[in-house]
Amino acid sequence: MRADARKNREHLLAVAGAVIAEQGVDASMRDIARRADVGLATLLRHYPTREALLEALLHTSFDELTAKAGELETSSSPADALVAWLRECVAWTTEYRGVTVLMAAAIEDTESALHASCVILRAAGARLLTRAQEAGAARTDVDGTDLFALVAALAWLGDQPSLAPRADHLFGLVANALLTDAESAGSAGMPSRG
Repeated sequence: MRADARKNREHLLAVAGAVIAEQGVDASMRDIARRADVGLATLLRHYPTREALLEALLHTSFDELTAKAGELETSSSPADALVAWLRECVAWTTEYRGVTVLMAAAIEDTESALHASCVILRAAGARLLTRAQEAGAARTDVDGTDLFALVAALAWLGDQPSLAPRADHLFGLVANALLTDAESAGSAGMPSRG
């Protein structure tokens, strides 16, 4: 790709990121093009669908969260790694209002531009969960799909103005419920269930 074309794509993604952070994933493609100071046809030439634009925008974040899971596997205890990754995922998903709805749909839709990234992200979380389960630090009746759903649920709470102030407290309750003992809960920075 030529340098000017790459610069144009990066500019479109930066503007799209700002607009979607403000308005959510249903932001108008026309509004994104207008704010990027390009015509709608130019935006659509680079990203023919909203989903293609979102995949390009979110791909880097998915890769970063997947890499973070790998780092946590080698640098933290199983319980700490699981809770830290869960917290990072929830924080990231609240940056783009409505992204969890798209992710939940994309995980089931093999034709979705977001499908592969969502599957890889879910697998990264599942590896951390399995590691914590094998260490006896996490419940064994939870799987990667459940963990992915918990990320979506916790992110949804952050999107609700009346519940957002309770999001950290509720995150702690959910994370604590994933862990099996007071020692693991304490190491994750949460009160034990005593």
